[in-house]
Amino acid sequence: MNTTPEALVREFWRLMASNDFDSVRQVLSPDFVMEWPQSRERIRGADNFARMNSEYPSTGRWQFQINRLLSQGEAVVTQVSLTDGTQSAEPISFFTVEQGRITRLVEYWPDPFEPQANRSHLVERMD
Repeated sequence: MNTTPEALVREFWRLMASNDFDSVRQVLSPDFVMEWPQSRERIRGADNFARMNSEYPSTGRWQFQINRLLSQGEAVVTQVSLTDGTQSAEPISFFTVEQGRITRLVEYWPDPFEPQANRSHLVERMD
C-alpha cells in the first residue's frame, strides 16, 4: 500500500465507519498491536481487532467523525467523536505507521465529567 501515514489513518476511520470491521484489516500490519493503557489491555493482530469491534455491543451503526488529526512522519494522532446512537465517546488515538500499514495503535478513552462549581465564573459550557 503506497500512501502517506495521514491518508492511511483517514482510510482506517473511513473503514471503521463502514461498520465492516473485517475490512479494516487491509490497513493493519500482520503484527498489529493495539493498547488501551487505562484498562491495561493489549490486542494483538488484525483478526482480533476486527473481531473485538464486531462483537462490541451496540444499539445501531457506529458513526465516526474526525475532529482533529495531527501527522508527523510515521506518527498520526486523531481525536474522533463516535456514537452508535446511544453510546458516545471521544477517544484520542496514537497511530504508528510503518511500510504503508498501521503497526500500533494506543488509545485513550476519557470519561466525561461535570465541571466543578468553584470555576463556574471562569468557564462557559460547551453543549
